[in-house]
Amino acid sequence: MSHFVFRIEGIDIEITNPDKLLWPEAGITKKEYINYLLLVAPYMLPYCRNRMLMIWRYPHGIRGERIEERSIHGTAPSWVPRVTYKDKERILLNNAATLIWVANKEALELHVPFDRYHRKEYPTELVFDLDPPNDRSFQLVLEAALKVKDVLDSLALYSIPKTSGATGLQIYVPIEPKYTFEETRVLNKFIADYIHQQMPDRITLDRVFERRGQKLYFDYLQLWRGRTMSAPYSVRARPLATVSVPVTWEEVMTGFSPTDFSVKNVPSRIEKVGDLFQRVSKEADRPNQNLDQILTFIRANK
Repeated sequence: MSHFVFRIEGIDIEITNPDKLLWPEAGITKKEYINYLLLVAPYMLPYCRNRMLMIWRYPHGIRGERIEERSIHGTAPSWVPRVTYKDKERILLNNAATLIWVANKEALELHVPFDRYHRKEYPTELVFDLDPPNDRSFQLVLEAALKVKDVLDSLALYSIPKTSGATGLQIYVPIEPKYTFEETRVLNKFIADYIHQQMPDRITLDRVFERRGQKLYFDYLQLWRGRTMSAPYSVRARPLATVSVPVTWEEVMTGFSPTDFSVKNVPSRIEKVGDLFQRVSKEADRPNQNLDQILTFIRANK
């Protein structure tokens, strides 16, 4: 089959080369990828809505060239939501039709910023990114994540962990979107410095890859204007078609591998455990946590 027309939300989208093998090792075709996205769209889109999308396209599958796109290249249908930013048209991943449209363009990874376009400069979460030195060091990631949880608990801050879909783990802390990136950096650095002091032989804050050695990189700097993180439930361009999926703190304590979560089992996981990310992604469920007292304390004790 060379193409077919898919109708969603009253819009016809031509799907080209649906049998194209995008993840050869996992045996995932474009059609299977699109079917996956349709299943997870109700859980992915609430977080992505009104955030300027950045995609990694792989026109020849994950073994081929990667093309990063932050703005619309060429033309896009008039129904694709967009906003003009720095003289470029940026896609807003606000509906399932747009999700399927970018998937047909072989956008295999979906990344979004920490702020919404109409509230730029004000991130909606604190985010910590734990990046291990290699694929075999995930136990170190789990240990560091639990240290972070202890600190956040002591500050009475609710948090939810999410796998990167690659080798690491990210920790999200929903906050009132009234703090600038500079203000959130103050708290992020405070926590990162504390964790580094607790595990100096196993953790580094050095952003330069060549200087990290075998230490886990505790990335508190990624939370910044213009930078992005893999969207919840986004697939990654990894051999097993692994997914960036929220997990429970109980799972972090018990232990797991990032390869446990893929296109093939995440929809059934959601059916079983629900959308673990809804307290971050859905406005009605968000604990918009106030940081005023914590920031005052940190500044007073510098």
